[in-house]
Amino acid sequence: MADAQPAEVMEFFTERLGMEPEERQVEVLRCAGKRVIVNCSRQWGKSTLAAGKALHRAVAEPGCLVLVASPTERQSAEFLRKVKALAVQARERVSGDGDNRISLRLGNGSRIVGLPGTEGTVRGFSAVSLLIIDEASRVSDVMYQALRPMLAVSEGDLWMLSTPMGKRGFFYETWAHGEGWERFETPATACLRISAAFLEEERRVLGVDWFRQEYLCESEDTVSGVFARELVESAIKDEVPPLDL
Repeated sequence: MADAQPAEVMEFFTERLGMEPEERQVEVLRCAGKRVIVNCSRQWGKSTLAAGKALHRAVAEPGCLVLVASPTERQSAEFLRKVKALAVQARERVSGDGDNRISLRLGNGSRIVGLPGTEGTVRGFSAVSLLIIDEASRVSDVMYQALRPMLAVSEGDLWMLSTPMGKRGFFYETWAHGEGWERFETPATACLRISAAFLEEERRVLGVDWFRQEYLCESEDTVSGVFARELVESAIKDEVPPLDL
């Protein structure tokens, strides 16, 4: 399938879903990149945005497969509930696909399947048109490694959306160092639905470090680390040979 034009995507969201995305959300939805990573604040609306993206792909590409991965089976099920609610709004008839417990099948044969958070139970899917990893910073590296090959033959798209969780894992490494990715960052200060008064209260209650991570999209060092990540990396020199033990 040829990539949907930005105007078509926005028309689907505004006309069929009745949504009015904020400016930064519009930028994400208009992105035609095959690899998209979104680093965003809590309550920015990423799951609803991604649910709409999943439904649009399923509607626009008859017979396609969209996979949604989350840290837990419960979160994947919640994501699919959002997709189903949007499908009702769009007047799309959906049912289960008959094979997967957390799934939707559209009248055009497209399927949207939610995956549990366990690597050993997700293998077997192929020809994936779109893979969405929601709350990606909480998904294990092993899970991520099991998911990527599902895009090999179809050369499908991969979207990762999350609030950060420390300087660790594939989400952080992709955000900080990954090549070929379209990047979008949205702190809570750029979200019109979150008030400055609420953010100030959260800063006082949560503390500066946790507040920065939850609301300002800043990856903080994990609390278990003895040394800051930057300090460790700065001490590593390529020209020094390893000890011969």
